[in-house]
Amino acid sequence: SDVIEGKEGRFRETLLGKRVDYSGRSVIVVGPLLSLHQCGLPREIAIELFQAFVIRGLIRQDVASNTGIAKSKIREKEPIVWEILQEVMQGHPVLLNRAPTLHRLGIQAFQPILVEGRAICLHPLVCKGFNA
Repeated sequence: SDVIEGKEGRFRETLLGKRVDYSGRSVIVVGPLLSLHQCGLPREIAIELFQAFVIRGLIRQDVASNTGIAKSKIREKEPIVWEILQEVMQGHPVLLNRAPTLHRLGIQAFQPILVEGRAICLHPLVCKGFNA
């Protein structure tokens, strides 16, 4: 019965929990230099979200001849990868969700800006909507 019950039980551990592609999880911190429509996205999360677009960009610019080489360039964090990532992020807003989502301001769209560190940065006035 211990195998089924509790947080580490079969139901909650494997059957109810699902992995979601093209998503990231991090802490929210205040970024007072950001505009209301911008969020600071850590490089680690940004490359995960936009990996397919960056791979296509590397191949189109003849930096890589196939997806395997493109992925290795991303793993090695070459400077061209960050340039292409900046271009890709311009036209693609991201959705930020703070669980539990109890009202419509719990999910909001932002224009991503690359930041150093591991935390997602938000303008101080936007934090109220996330109840943070």
